[in-house]
Parts: sequence; structure tokens; C-alpha cells
Amino acid sequence: MEKENTTVSQPGVLRFITAGSVDDGKSTLIGRLLHDSRAILEDQFAAVERASRRRGQDAVDLSLLTDGLEAEREQGITIDVAYRYFATPRRKFIIADTPGHEQYTRNMVTGASTAQAAVVLIDARKGLLPQSRRHIYLAALLGLSDIIVAINKMDLVAYDEHVFLTIRDEVLRFARGGLANARVSFIPISASVGDMVVDRGEHLSWWTGPTLLEALEAVDVSRSLLDLPARFPVQLVTRPGLPPLIESRGYLGRLESGVLRRGQEVIVLPSGRSTTIRDIVSLEGSTEEAIAGDSITLLLEDQLDISRGDMISGTFAPPSLTQSIAARLCWLNTEAFEPQRRYLLRHTTRTVKARIKNIDARVNIHTLDRDQFVGNLAMNDIVHAQLALQQPIACDPYETNRATGAFILIDEVTNQTVAAGWID
Repeated sequence: MEKENTTVSQPGVLRFITAGSVDDGKSTLIGRLLHDSRAILEDQFAAVERASRRRGQDAVDLSLLTDGLEAEREQGITIDVAYRYFATPRRKFIIADTPGHEQYTRNMVTGASTAQAAVVLIDARKGLLPQSRRHIYLAALLGLSDIIVAINKMDLVAYDEHVFLTIRDEVLRFARGGLANARVSFIPISASVGDMVVDRGEHLSWWTGPTLLEALEAVDVSRSLLDLPARFPVQLVTRPGLPPLIESRGYLGRLESGVLRRGQEVIVLPSGRSTTIRDIVSLEGSTEEAIAGDSITLLLEDQLDISRGDMISGTFAPPSLTQSIAARLCWLNTEAFEPQRRYLLRHTTRTVKARIKNIDARVNIHTLDRDQFVGNLAMNDIVHAQLALQQPIACDPYETNRATGAFILIDEVTNQTVAAGWID
């Protein structure tokens, strides 16, 4: 399961999150990445120097580069998801610095939803904590391609290799409990000093693997959304005569996966009707082909009854149409789950009424075993559940397609998001 990357097949942009327990050094790590990769302007660094002096600190506190909210600076913790950008000659990066406090696990889920890799920090003095276990499990559950466990603050344990190996073995034992598909690697670092982050430093000579930046540059994201079957959730329907459409109704949205071409036969769900693509319109005008990620308007040969929330897909390997789903849920609400309560399930552009019919088991975050569900469903609990829907949705297993395998549950009364879900 442990893996060290040494080559990059297709670099491109890498979106990754940082996660871990409180005070494991996530914000300092990102500040170090930005500083040592020379992605900080002089006036930004000068402002951080002044803020550090006001706090009475002799050294520059690099965590202030990312802890942008006033509440975060006052409390010394990350609350919101902070996005940062930097680039090296080999690759461009978008970082989501997610909160470590258990109260903000939902923010971590949000940040990870569009990421491809995760850097999970562990304080070398504390070892593997429950919140770190939760973040590793959620990163794997969300389908992130690589999980890099950065064992931080090695300077505070005298750069002891035995400490690193002990924590690594503990994480591997945990991962073998239910993360067989996750690619997990390990790097010892000191974010405050800078060892093994961008530069190798002087204190970890026993480590012969890559630095953290080298490992991130080597993450392979070559599995493309273009290789998946076409999935086009309809966001908006335009009437004839409205620009850019002249003669017929158009269907606007984002192609979440696959490829669509002019003249291709497609199927519309939930109706199950088939038709052919007459034209594809983008911002640049009519085009022969659209690929995953494109925002387009589809013109179809037949005038079908299609509305927001319908799914247009290729005829090959269409999604499942179902009113009953088995899924894993992460409960995000501070209020306990009420068995008889109805929720709104939002899946792609479709919203339907739903009810949690049964909770099969609760995930034991320490062992990843499926424990019998008893008592209340509390915030940050992860469970296996069965849901009944009032209307069908066109979906795929999350492992197959992240866009059509994920959903959220919304409280009808408060309009709050109460759970994130992943279809099995």
C-alpha cells in the first residue's frame, strides 16, 4: 500500500487538500510551500512579518499566510476552507486548507469534493489521533487518488527515525482495515523549519524518499473524466428564439464526464426516451464535440419533455435509474437524526424528497469496522444507510463516477445541509 512516486506521466493542475487534527501544522505547511516555492509577493510577506511581531514572535509565523479570517487569527485555528494557488516548473497546484477541528469536518468534506489528492498531517509527538483517522478515511471514501501522510514537527522529536516508523506502521495497520484501494505514502517533515517540504534541509539525512513537493509533483492524475461514460445533468432549458438558439429548445449544463458529439445518439432519463444530438453550442459557437468540464447547450433532433434535473447520457453504459439507494452518509448537522423526518436529496441538478429508511451500521473510526448502529446519529458520524426517494434519480456508484455518485441531504424546514452521501 505504501508507494513512492518518482515520475509524472501527465502533470497538469493538481488539486489537493491538507487535513489533520487541530494544531498539526496545516496552515504553517501551506505557508512553507508558498514561501519556499517563491509564490509570495514581497508585500504579503512583509505583512506577515509585521503580524508575527505584533504577536511577540521572533520568527515569521507562516501560518498567517493562509489563516485569513479574523476569527481564525484570534483563535489560532483554521475555520473555513482557504484556497491557495502556486506553481512550479513541473506543475500547477490548487490547495484547499481544510479545518482540523472536529466541529468543522463538514468543511473538510466540501474541500475534498473537488480534490484529487490529500496531504494528511500528523503531529509526530501525538501520533494517530481520531480526527486524523477520520480525515484519512474520508479522503479515501471521497475517491482521492493519493493520500500523502506527512508526519510533521519532526524537529520536536529530535528528528527520530523510530518515531516516524512507529507512526507509519500505525497508519498502515489502520489503512489495511478498510482502505485497500487507497494509495498511501509517507514523508517526515518539519513545516516550521522547512525540512523535506520544498527543500530537503539538513536534519533528515536518513530519509531517502522524495520531499513533499516532489511527491505532489509526481501524483498521477492521468485517469481522465473523458474515459467515463457521458453524463450531462440538465441545468436550464431555453425556449426557441432566445440567444444563442434560434429554432429549437436548448438544454444548458455542464458535461460532468465523457464526451458528446454532434450526431451521437443519447438517452434522456428518467423518461428513457432516445434521440440524437443535432448541435452543440459553446460560448464560441457551434462545435462538433464537447468534453468533460465543458459548459454547453445541447440541441436535440426531437422535441422531448425535458426539464432541469433530467440526465442526458450516451446509450453505452447509461446510469441506473432508481428510487432506492444504498449509501454511506457523513452526518454534518449539530442536531441529531430523526428517523421519521423527510429530507431533500440534491443529486447533480436534481432535487427529490427522500427518507432515510434504515441505518445498517456505523463505521468505527478507530478500526473501520462496521459496528451495529445503536443510539443517535451525531455530527461527523459515518454510517451505511438505505434511502427511499419519492422520485427516481439517474446515478452511478461513487467509485465509478464522483459527479453522479454523490449527493447531499437538506433539511426541508431549515434549508441546512445535514449530510453528505456517497452511493455504493
